[in-house]
Amino acid sequence: MRKLESTVTPPAATAADDIAIRVDHVTKTFAQWQRGSAGAGSIRNLFKTEKKLITAVDDVSFTVRRGEFVAYAGPNGAGKSTTMKMLSGMLVPSEGSVSVLGMSPQKDRIELMKRLGMLFGNRTELWWDHPVIQSYEWKKVVWDIPDEVYRRNLAMVTELLELEELVATFARELSLGQRMRADLGMLLLHEPEVILLDEPTLGLDVVAKRQMIAFLKRINRERGVTILVTSHDMDDLEEMAQRIVMIAGGKLAYDGSFDGLREITGSLTQFAVTVDGGEIPELEGCRLIGGQHGVYEYEADLTKMPVAGLLEKLAKIEGIRDVEIRRAPIEQVIGELYRRWKRNG
Repeated sequence: MRKLESTVTPPAATAADDIAIRVDHVTKTFAQWQRGSAGAGSIRNLFKTEKKLITAVDDVSFTVRRGEFVAYAGPNGAGKSTTMKMLSGMLVPSEGSVSVLGMSPQKDRIELMKRLGMLFGNRTELWWDHPVIQSYEWKKVVWDIPDEVYRRNLAMVTELLELEELVATFARELSLGQRMRADLGMLLLHEPEVILLDEPTLGLDVVAKRQMIAFLKRINRERGVTILVTSHDMDDLEEMAQRIVMIAGGKLAYDGSFDGLREITGSLTQFAVTVDGGEIPELEGCRLIGGQHGVYEYEADLTKMPVAGLLEKLAKIEGIRDVEIRRAPIEQVIGELYRRWKRNG
């Protein structure tokens, strides 16, 4: 995969203790055993299987400063979850090193866990057959959270995540959105300084997603909590994070701002044209992407056609009642980048 350089470089750390997360030339390989399914190969593999090495993460380096909210994105199988598991100590790098708050997730695991929080969208720490509050109280005891800290944080998550009616509910009776809020509340009881979130909005409805995003932005802004988050929903990532680190084919592909991504793809812009009558306006250099009932949507590259030129073309068309110009959704921008990576890979 070709690495795409950002036009915006994330701010450099001023001191070693300013770094919350460091990934330094990390490679992670897995052994995958191959076995034939038919013919002579299947008989041979009964006695001897073949091993194939899979490189999930390939020489990746990046840092996250304290207080940053960073998105970690990429297509399926790019290595996002593998990276998150190495940062949390669930996996060990094959090469290179990772550190969180200056500690090794493998060597300093117990001490690090006191300052780190993790949430995986498809897993839960809640006791399935008990009320939510019992899981919270279990964590208080096992993690030795001081009474004052526990009460303060319990009050905070109960209010801000709207858990008042959920803490007495059995975990198995919660909807997915309710469970995710309860899991996030449990995650924050010990006041972690760094939070790793792997697909935290996975499967949530619009309301639950908005609550989750608003809360994460608030604790980042008001408490300075460092957050690294993965998601397949790029629009969610753009709403949450200030910076995006992208990985493709296991390699670092981009590190910078969301606006920088748009510059790389050529400043894709969408605009809607409302016309009288039923004829679809023909606009040279613009691609029609849809429309009905007299409202038609187009896509244009403003590096090839400046706004002034676009407006000049629109002014020559009769029957136009309204024009709305907006930048392309980040999901579309990412899709264009993925297509480029595949062509150049």
